Amino acid sequence: MQTRYSYGGDEHIFVEMDEEMSLEAFFKSMSITNAVRAARIEGITEICPANGSFQIKFDPDRIAPDALMGALQALEQAAEQADKRLETRIIEVPVFYRDPWTTETLRRFRERHQDPQSTDLDYAARMNGYDTVEQFIHAHHAAPWFVSMVGFVAGLPFLYQLVERSRQIQVPKYLRPRTDTPKHTIGHGGCFGCVYSVRGAGGYQMFGITPMPIYDPTQKVSYLREFMVFFRPGDIVKWKPIDREEYDAITADVAANRYEPRIRKVTFDLDGFNADIDGTNQRLMETLHGV
Repeated sequence: MQTRYSYGGDEHIFVEMDEEMSLEAFFKSMSITNAVRAARIEGITEICPANGSFQIKFDPDRIAPDALMGALQALEQAAEQADKRLETRIIEVPVFYRDPWTTETLRRFRERHQDPQSTDLDYAARMNGYDTVEQFIHAHHAAPWFVSMVGFVAGLPFLYQLVERSRQIQVPKYLRPRTDTPKHTIGHGGCFGCVYSVRGAGGYQMFGITPMPIYDPTQKVSYLREFMVFFRPGDIVKWKPIDREEYDAITADVAANRYEPRIRKVTFDLDGFNADIDGTNQRLMETLHGV
């Protein structure tokens, strides 16, 4: 990886680990930003991590830009030797694929899509070499996903599939953005999946919807009372296919404050993952289900 530093005006430094997203870039960025927080460098006012990159906001009256740049480069050298293990969570997220709400929405915006005659799932299946939508849906939920960033829209997670690069789902965004996307839509654009935390505009292909709230500024949802945003960078997500009956049951449980997501603590070892991807994913599934 070739790290690139650049100034963004008088108060920002942008640091990019690599031109492409990778778990290695994420872990390096995480190590540096953790070290920056721990160092408590005078003059830094905000740290904003992203997908294998981060931005630092600083007060130039308290620290000279060149001095801050030098401090970041020194921390980068130390990050090269940092432990590539992460204490995190694996979370099961229910997904209603081919739901009526995203289906109705995609039909309203077909003129903005690459293939107006198909659905988003049909198009994604074909673009990824699958013969049927069922095969594609299985590929989408069979392996876990890694939350590489939370943001852009409040509480929205970006997810990176934990499989070999050759097997990762790749599909472009709509040709032109939609003006509407249902809340809790499971979307995909490029190599990233996402969950739309609120209703609004969007351009990612729409595969389904989850009944599980992930953002609640009122903090009335039982599992969001301590913090309004559910996902954290480094979380691992396993999609669970559900049908309409299960969707309605979970929705009722959420409304009655009875629903609690399945969450387990887990250690993710990047070196171990790269050495045995399928074995690592199997162990993650065993942890999730208490095997």
